[in-house]
Amino acid sequence: RVELVRGEISIMPNNSAEHGDKTMRLSAYVSYFVYEKSLGKCFAAETRFIVERNPDTLLAPDFAFVAAERLTDFPTKGYLDLAPDLIFETRSLSDTRRPFALKIARWLSAGVKLVWAIDPATQTVTVHRTGENPRTLGIEDTLTGEDVLPGFEFALERLFR
Repeated sequence: RVELVRGEISIMPNNSAEHGDKTMRLSAYVSYFVYEKSLGKCFAAETRFIVERNPDTLLAPDFAFVAAERLTDFPTKGYLDLAPDLIFETRSLSDTRRPFALKIARWLSAGVKLVWAIDPATQTVTVHRTGENPRTLGIEDTLTGEDVLPGFEFALERLFR
C-alpha cells in the first residue's frame, strides 16, 4: 500500500496473516451491519481518502465507513475527497507504537469521528475520538458504534479467539 503524506510518498509495509484475519473479521461484521441498515458505504484498505490539500495527504485505512448523507456525490473514479466517519487500523508486528499513534492522530485531525485501533498482540481495541481520552477495551468487552453506527455491538472475544 502507498499513501501520500503532505506531498511525500509513504510506502506501507506488508501485513501479516494475523493482521489480515483481524481486519477481515471486524470488517465483515461492520459491513453487514451498515449495508443491512442502509447506513452508508464501507471501504477496503485499497481506498484512499484525500484528507489534506496543498500539500496533499491521501490516506488508506484498513477499513472505513462513510455515512450515506455524506455521499450525495459519490465518485465512480478517483479518490474520496473527505474524511470517513469511522475508520479502524490494525496494528501489525512491524508497526512501532509511535508511528501507529501518529497514524491514529492523523485520522483524528483529518476529521474522522471515531477511530478503532486494533492491537492483536495485546488483544485490545483502543477507541479514539477527537477531544476525548482514548478508551482501551479488552477481550471481555463489547465494541460499540456509538453515535456513528448506532446499535452496532461486537463482542471482542469474537475478534481475538
